[in-house]
Amino acid sequence: MIDEYTDYSNVYIWDSAGLPAGFRGTLVLWRKFDSSKSRNHLSIPDLVEKKADLLRKRFLCWVYEVGQLRFKGGRLVDHLKLRPDFSYWWMTLIAEKCNFYKSPQINDAIRFLAFIDWAADAKPSRIMLVSSNGDLAECISMWCRENCITFVWEQISVPAAAMSWSRGLYEMLPLSIQALVWLFKYVCERLPLRGTGVKCWRNTDGKIMFVSYTANWVPEAWKNNYYESRYWAHLPNMLKEEQRKSNWLHIYIKDELMPTAAQAAKGLIEINKNTSKTQCHVSIDSFISLVVIFQTLRDFVRICGIGIRVGENVMHKTLPDNLPNLWPLMGSNWKESMFGPSAMSNILLFNLFEAALRLLPRQETGVYLQENISWESGFIHAWRSAGHGQLIGTPHSTVRFWDLRYFFDRRGYEHSDLNRLPLPDRITCNGPKMRETFNASGYRVEDLVDVEALRYMHLSRDQRSFISVYGSEHKYQRLLVLGDSMTANLKMQMKILEKAISLIPHRVTITFKAHPICPIDPAAYSQLQLQISREPIATLIANCDVAYASAITSAAVDAYCAGVTIVSVLDPATLNLSPLRGCVGALFASTPEELAKVLMNAANSTLLSKERESYFEVDTKLTKWRKILLE
Repeated sequence: MIDEYTDYSNVYIWDSAGLPAGFRGTLVLWRKFDSSKSRNHLSIPDLVEKKADLLRKRFLCWVYEVGQLRFKGGRLVDHLKLRPDFSYWWMTLIAEKCNFYKSPQINDAIRFLAFIDWAADAKPSRIMLVSSNGDLAECISMWCRENCITFVWEQISVPAAAMSWSRGLYEMLPLSIQALVWLFKYVCERLPLRGTGVKCWRNTDGKIMFVSYTANWVPEAWKNNYYESRYWAHLPNMLKEEQRKSNWLHIYIKDELMPTAAQAAKGLIEINKNTSKTQCHVSIDSFISLVVIFQTLRDFVRICGIGIRVGENVMHKTLPDNLPNLWPLMGSNWKESMFGPSAMSNILLFNLFEAALRLLPRQETGVYLQENISWESGFIHAWRSAGHGQLIGTPHSTVRFWDLRYFFDRRGYEHSDLNRLPLPDRITCNGPKMRETFNASGYRVEDLVDVEALRYMHLSRDQRSFISVYGSEHKYQRLLVLGDSMTANLKMQMKILEKAISLIPHRVTITFKAHPICPIDPAAYSQLQLQISREPIATLIANCDVAYASAITSAAVDAYCAGVTIVSVLDPATLNLSPLRGCVGALFASTPEELAKVLMNAANSTLLSKERESYFEVDTKLTKWRKILLE
């Protein structure tokens, strides 16, 4: 990346819209791809992709070393011990590493690691940053002081995000007060679920328990008072046929099907009446009680006290292995995890899991949807403390390279330390792609077990229907748009599509499939004449010529494996979180022009490849699931 004929003494970091006019030196594009290929231009997003393995490894190392920081006679993970052999550290935002939703500043941390790696060879004498990001400016400024480099920050202003007066008032409160407000609001909203299904739960004779979300419930099943979820396909029915009773602990997610806790409670009651001999359904909020609330407040006060006591030590300790200081970027995550609503949410869920699992008769097997988010660490500890049996974590869709929740420093997989990383006994792999990813990233081979991909049963050979591409049967192109789960990503996705459609000479009909938790207002995109559909993805894919996916949705894999031409948004402002990153035949677009080009050339795209065929294990007989659950 270093050109011996280029002068790198003056570096100009551009973290803003558009491009600068008139600058001297090397232009570093912080969140843009470089189409000019100029010798004195450097695209940080391009550099991140070129050094992706190294950068991910370095950031995971930084997180691990923070947890191992020693002061006052112990490591940070030990100071944060919340229960015997369980550290609250694993529930913090820093340890969770959710870089696309909860902690987007991690993306800047990765970019910063890429930049300083390049700068170590370029040896600039002056760096100027144009940005509105004060945390990033502080991070680069500290590094420049350590390396005797002149630093200048040209601060630019950005419009403040619009918010209601009540939200504005809430944001002004101290974090700990925000946490108390959050707890009060949460309990009030979820009280209708209190006690729902608890009698069935306490007296169940089932020996297999599942933890799931209420999102992705099949609407027809919900309306007819029986359980069918797209997370689990026909696995619940398989257990019913084998006369094995199952227990289901649901985490309520507000969506169109269950817009209120009261409606969720009513539905669960009716489903329990209808399936009492084969299934037992409760919500985690069924276990809300004064005892749980009191214990939550006591644990929260304790964590706040530890945060006050160790905070300064954590942020001013020098990390080994010449790791840079990322605290200007990550400090807000630490404070939120120790004093804010995230802390209260984590601790409340932990206490609810303890209450639920103490009340449940001993289970031989537990299965939960594994995304490595904060509550899972607390759940794993609560499961084992209650004396239950084998615990299986199942990633329910795909594991993306830059979804850092799924990856840890290799030292974290060791099982010898106290307060160690909580992991399930087994982790399922739903196909060769996931197993390859886990094997390469340090997971222990003996902890992995192969199973069928429940969410992708529609891709099995007996159900798969490969379709004709544009030009062979229709006089227009059928485009399926797969929406994002985050509003900001969805808006960017649709903005690119609006401009791209205006560049395409042929007619395009657009069907929009929203993410369950992020609906869309078609009136906001009237020019596109969207047809909103709630049909299953399998049905929609069988009736489209091209699919257009958001930057992170795993639904892109459905189209890819079905042999449909699939193009995904590539957002240079984030990391490449597409599950199709690196896959043969997967297409990406970051501009309207690139998207328009893909849509116009869709008929020439290669539809099938060996990689598509082998992405998932899709035996509809569920032979492997039967083996781990029934034998």
